[in-house]
Amino acid sequence: MAKILVIDDEELMRQTLQAFLRRAGHQVMLAKDGNEGVETFRTARPDLVILDIIMPEKEGIEAIIEIKEIAPDARILAMSGGGRTHDADLLVIARDVGAQRVIRKPFSYDEFTSTVAACLAG
Repeated sequence: MAKILVIDDEELMRQTLQAFLRRAGHQVMLAKDGNEGVETFRTARPDLVILDIIMPEKEGIEAIIEIKEIAPDARILAMSGGGRTHDADLLVIARDVGAQRVIRKPFSYDEFTSTVAACLAG
């Protein structure tokens, strides 16, 4: 069982991912934006951070950079469904700044859980 932090500004997405992760046997913490997520990471030191790229307050790219400054070995899975810019570009940037894996929304339960398992395996 891993301790996983989910950072996403959409309540429904946070709740859905929490359900997916709990069903897979993980402990889950939730944060509604990048600021709250970085602070939660700082205190809780989860095994994996799953975060959205486009969020208010502090976007995912900024949060990845700050989390990596706190813990360079942090495992991060970045998600994006697009928005203001093309999501593929944002996911490439997320990898460039430290996300181990990326996943494009929408995704299936199986795609999500296998990507989480790959992140946790290293």
